[in-house]
Amino acid sequence: MAQSNAAAAVQNLFRTPELKDKILFTLLCLFVYRIGAHVTAPGINPIALSDYFKQQGGNGLLGLYDLFTGGQLSKATVLALGIMPYISASIFQQIAQAVVPSIDKMSKDEEGRKRINQWSRYATIVLAAVQGWGFAIFVESLPGGVSSPGFAFRLQMTFFLTTGAMFVMWLGEQITDNGVGNGASLMIFFSIVERIWPGIQQAFQYISTGVIGTFSLLVLIVIMIAVVAAVVAVTMAARRVLIQIPQRTMARGRMREASRSFIPLRINSSGVMPIVFAQSVIVVPGAIAQFMGNQRMRDISDLLNPGTWMYYVLMGILILFFTYFYTSIIFNPIDIAENLKKQGGFIPGVKPGARTAEYIDDVVSKITLPGAIFLTAVALLPIWVTQAMNVPFAFGGTSLLIVVGVALDTLQQMQQHLLLRKYDGFMKKGRIRYNQGAFGGY
Repeated sequence: MAQSNAAAAVQNLFRTPELKDKILFTLLCLFVYRIGAHVTAPGINPIALSDYFKQQGGNGLLGLYDLFTGGQLSKATVLALGIMPYISASIFQQIAQAVVPSIDKMSKDEEGRKRINQWSRYATIVLAAVQGWGFAIFVESLPGGVSSPGFAFRLQMTFFLTTGAMFVMWLGEQITDNGVGNGASLMIFFSIVERIWPGIQQAFQYISTGVIGTFSLLVLIVIMIAVVAAVVAVTMAARRVLIQIPQRTMARGRMREASRSFIPLRINSSGVMPIVFAQSVIVVPGAIAQFMGNQRMRDISDLLNPGTWMYYVLMGILILFFTYFYTSIIFNPIDIAENLKKQGGFIPGVKPGARTAEYIDDVVSKITLPGAIFLTAVALLPIWVTQAMNVPFAFGGTSLLIVVGVALDTLQQMQQHLLLRKYDGFMKKGRIRYNQGAFGGY
């Protein structure tokens, strides 16, 4: 029954001309994005770069960056920087809004938001240029990595990678404005999903050569399924705060009883953004340090490689910090309390106004802690498990969180289109109520 309902929902997606056009446009943009994954930047020996990444085993700071670009960094394509410069610039934008009152004020009107978004685009170009220059220096340091090293090569590489980052940013914005789902999220989603099948093939090769045992692989699969189930459960989980809104219409000479509703306060309202923020803080400076070729800088970068105690400690602290930080940005208890007061609504036992805002803020603070701990566990536990089992590869809890979060967000948007046109959704029971993008406002 559930399968037939889901099949009917998929058919209804393409019966709606507007939604059909949005889906096809999104798929076309993603197809163009993946074409860029096969266009190598000129002047680089991709074999030398690929050999370096193989020696690293997909670990290290560059391995993390390569994950979010779908392997384009290790292939030295024109889109090697992917969407990461734009996300990094958006992080600075979010921090600026929280710290600088004038920028926060600008973000509350349409013209101000357009101006801030334009600043983010300029910041993306600057970050892409810095990373492109650093990547050129890094490739020159590899044996046989560049045919003609020098200033001209560095300038050429910076130009191509910066242009590629600008194109990816533009493509992501087009998906967000004219397609289905969030453009930046979907690009990272497909970059991760694309590597699933090669990863499966690699796992079977390890079994056939005796590198890992069948039992160890089965344990990893069970853990992956458990992590996915936990991610879905926590992503959908919410604390429902009871509110009452009086009905002002008369019924037989009496006021109707106040209608009851709920404010859903999600346990993980920040989605995967705290992990992305934390990894951006660790990856980008560390990658630039590694690009520069200075041995002291590389030693510092090595301290932050995945698997080191410094990486675990710093990642845990940053995820906890950014969970609370990002939740405070996207969730404003004062606005909720004011809107509730304007409607005449109230929380039973709590005075409207400032007391309501304090109550909501207290509830959010309490439920955010388990959400932050969960994100930290998802990011770090799989690494510990694979190291403890001594397997030659690691599955990323962060990747699973991104894939599940983006999938739920995109399904929720498509379901909204179906319900608005009086079609059934994907499920008759347990409807998708996930209304926050996996990457927040990106």
